[in-house]
Amino acid sequence: MLSKALLRLGASAARHPWRVIAAWLIAATLAVLAAVAFGGRTADSMTAPGLDSQRAAELIERAGTGQEGMTAQVVVTPLDDGATFFDHDSARTALTRLQTEVKRLPHVLGTSDPAGALDAGGDTAVRGGLVSADGRIAVVRVQYPDQSRLSAEDLDALVELGDRLRAELPLRIEMGGNLFYAFSDPDGGASELIGLLAAATILFLAFGSLVAAALPIGMAVFGLTVGVATMTVLAGVTDVPTFAPVLGSMVGLGVGIDYALFVLARHREYLARGLDPHEAAGRAVATAGRPVVFAGGTVVVSILGMAVANVPFMTVGGLAVSIVVLTMVLASVTLLPAFLGAAGPRLGRAGRIGRALRAGWSGRLGRRRDTAPGAVPAAGWRRWIGHVSRHPVPYAVGAAALLLTATLPVLGLRVGLPDDGSLPQSRTERRAYDLVAEGFGPGTNGPLVIAADPAGDPGVLDRLVATVAADPGIASVAPTHIDRATGIATLVVFPTTSPQDKATADTIARLRTDVLPTAIGHGPARAHVGGAAASLSDVGQRTSQRLPVFVAAVLAMSFLLLMLVFRSVLVPLKAVLLNLLSIGAAYGIMVAVFQWGWGGALIGLEATVPIVSFIPMFLFAILFGLSMDYEVFLLSRVREEYLRTGDNGTAIVEGVSRTARIITSAALIMVAVFLSFAVAEDPSTKMFGLGLATAIFIDATVVRMVLVPATMTLLGRTNWWLPKWLDRMLPRGPVGTDDTDAESTGEAPRPRLVDR
Repeated sequence: MLSKALLRLGASAARHPWRVIAAWLIAATLAVLAAVAFGGRTADSMTAPGLDSQRAAELIERAGTGQEGMTAQVVVTPLDDGATFFDHDSARTALTRLQTEVKRLPHVLGTSDPAGALDAGGDTAVRGGLVSADGRIAVVRVQYPDQSRLSAEDLDALVELGDRLRAELPLRIEMGGNLFYAFSDPDGGASELIGLLAAATILFLAFGSLVAAALPIGMAVFGLTVGVATMTVLAGVTDVPTFAPVLGSMVGLGVGIDYALFVLARHREYLARGLDPHEAAGRAVATAGRPVVFAGGTVVVSILGMAVANVPFMTVGGLAVSIVVLTMVLASVTLLPAFLGAAGPRLGRAGRIGRALRAGWSGRLGRRRDTAPGAVPAAGWRRWIGHVSRHPVPYAVGAAALLLTATLPVLGLRVGLPDDGSLPQSRTERRAYDLVAEGFGPGTNGPLVIAADPAGDPGVLDRLVATVAADPGIASVAPTHIDRATGIATLVVFPTTSPQDKATADTIARLRTDVLPTAIGHGPARAHVGGAAASLSDVGQRTSQRLPVFVAAVLAMSFLLLMLVFRSVLVPLKAVLLNLLSIGAAYGIMVAVFQWGWGGALIGLEATVPIVSFIPMFLFAILFGLSMDYEVFLLSRVREEYLRTGDNGTAIVEGVSRTARIITSAALIMVAVFLSFAVAEDPSTKMFGLGLATAIFIDATVVRMVLVPATMTLLGRTNWWLPKWLDRMLPRGPVGTDDTDAESTGEAPRPRLVDR
């Protein structure tokens, strides 16, 4: 029995708190030391086996042209507004020095030569794509080897060189390229601090005690330290994507504080009943800890299920985030009860300031002043849930219609990847992007690389260049490079549209389905479209194709687990459908904000962008698991009341109202934590933050406080219906439950369930 095991674990940790705390201190220290000694830095690798862009990369690597490696670009323009490179020798001399300095950097294979193009004449310079037609903007393209041979130190060296040369040369110097994308540190440090401060404030208002507010924060910080340090060690073994630490911190803080809040609220109830702190901690872990273990396990399994997409960076990113969630679950059932045991009976009392604040806050909610905080449901919540239960049809229909309306924008969802043009003007990548687009056209920021193996047919390459150049989506084609040893040719082509534009994805698709087959014919020759823009487009298409399979798998798993826990068919079916509604509404709001620009300025979004290709799958995995927190916590309490009374209406009102204050407090904490990340610079981080915050807010308000009591009232006694044949088939074990769970924790005598 899971409840009995948690009871023993929690009680033992509370009886020996300093041993457990010391063990966690040692674990955190060892994790940090391991991260320093063996850890690596995050890096993005937007590749996946079987994609056309991956086949192009393999051909380029076989040819050994160097174009399979990482690139950066240094974009320069004279500081004197009246000057051009053609008019001023000083600017040309400065450009030559910059090229020379960049070539000397470690691991640089070579650079383009805009200064040489200038010496060759204006027409050549313009055709080479190195100097703009008006001579105002020059680009130094920097070629690096494959990402596996590079590290963040290479990016640091380039950035430091730029900082030094800005002070020495009469040039405006900006930088960008996929070297920045792969090795830039994710933003999020300030967001974590803001989230912690907001969480601490909400916890203090909820419990009215500094000690009670500090314990969840302390547990979350411990867990986050161990989890992120372990993630860093993982980065030393494999490529962990740059979004993983930010997402891990975001989700880790949210679930860690939430889990601690659930257990702490139960602990204070038991203290209010007069139980010894050690026994209260054990029972709190056994009752509230069980939904925590279940919900955390659901998050982990859902995230790991993203392996179905067969995109390595998503699989590794999911594994890294899962490590943080697992750490928080372990801390909730070991470290937190140790804190509770060390705090003793003080947690059952609120301080003077806390009592005054809680009296004012609770009074506005209609809560009567109880001497046992949390033991009696707030009168305001009981009245509200009773009101919804008396009018279930209009509330169910109205809430469902509201969520369906919010979901409608999903019909226009377009996946892609925001390019540097969506970054704020304070970033050098954005300024470099704008200069290149101004001087050479928007497609120059996302060149495509066509790799072709002519297989002995000398006419293939001429036909290929001619047909590609004639495509309306292609602005220009650079000179073809042919490897003499292998015969493999590479063509760098520049689209007419920016990398994140839908027209660019259409151009890539047209090249593959129409243009290249027409040029190659039916012979043995082959050609593939690669480059960063093509890779990102391919990853987006694959995740979109695999998303329905992933969603179906997560829904089936969640339904089965909830059925095992609650011994019911309709309760898990209702939970799955309502979770789909809340997640769909969150998707719709994301589309409205990021694609349509509605309210984007409120979170610092400077331009509309497509939804990052991998975010819908990540969000679904995380949100479905997080929504299980509230679902299991709430339904566990409803089920307890039903087992105690045998009356469905009473169980709904008592169960929902008893958990309402904790769920709303937990939701406020999660929303505050996630929204603190929505104001980060990176659009991907904004999407994660806003998407998670929106879904949690909807789930904890419209779903839990309206749709759940309304639908459960409409279903009546059939909420707990389970066919006898299915009851005999379902296991009764650590995941499944039986009617003795309440007895194992001393909650209630074993009651009689409804007819099955």
